[in-house]
Amino acid sequence: MMKHFVLYGTLGCHLCDEAEALLLPLLTDDCSIECIDISESDSLVEQYGALIPLLRRLRDGADLRWPFDSAQASLFLLED
Repeated sequence: MMKHFVLYGTLGCHLCDEAEALLLPLLTDDCSIECIDISESDSLVEQYGALIPLLRRLRDGADLRWPFDSAQASLFLLED
């Protein structure tokens, strides 16, 4: 069963770049992460502007908020 996640961030955000770089090596064949640029939507900026980068697990809506490390992210990805 495929595990789906969303990483909310924006271009030019060094923390978002760090989060994405941290997550990429943790991906497995049954795990997908869609990166969403919040700057493309006023409502997303309003909702997530102060929280990015933020990783959301789509199955249950759980969030992993920055700062997180590789171990925390790995556990979060496995919990799905």
